[in-house]
Amino acid sequence: MSIIFNCEHCGKKIKSPDEAAGKWGKCPACHNKIFVPKPTNEEEEGELKLAPIDESELEKQKRLLAETYRLTHDIMSESRIPGEAAEKPETAASEGDDERLMTDVVTYLRLMADGELDQAEKILKRITSAGERTLKILNDITYSEIPEPELADIPKQVLSGLIRTLRGRIG
Repeated sequence: MSIIFNCEHCGKKIKSPDEAAGKWGKCPACHNKIFVPKPTNEEEEGELKLAPIDESELEKQKRLLAETYRLTHDIMSESRIPGEAAEKPETAASEGDDERLMTDVVTYLRLMADGELDQAEKILKRITSAGERTLKILNDITYSEIPEPELADIPKQVLSGLIRTLRGRIG
């Protein structure tokens, strides 16, 4: 009698002699290392069919992860602690400027990553004139565990290089 099982890598049906039970071998189709299972009782033999994947559960999980990301991003970008007194109008104005500067920095990095150098150069003057405020924003981007959504698809090494270059231009 022989042992019949499926390769865990390629799914091909494999027939192996009884003496190979409990040992490792190579799949004849994909050549990956596989474990030959020990034979089971005849009444337990028979093909098991996989249960269907519940697509609604996967969609629910994706939706919840996206919502968690969005909420975390919103919380991390809040500048005021709940219950804290409202800020003075002068601070609010500079805060609006910081938000605009943050948008400019993110846009600049995105344009540079996309290779749109002419458009990036137009924004560069505003960014470099802010000096220390720009450096603070670059530090926030660098040390943030959750990247800005606009920059999330840029590889970390590329983004780090763009940030280093921008820091060098600021001084």
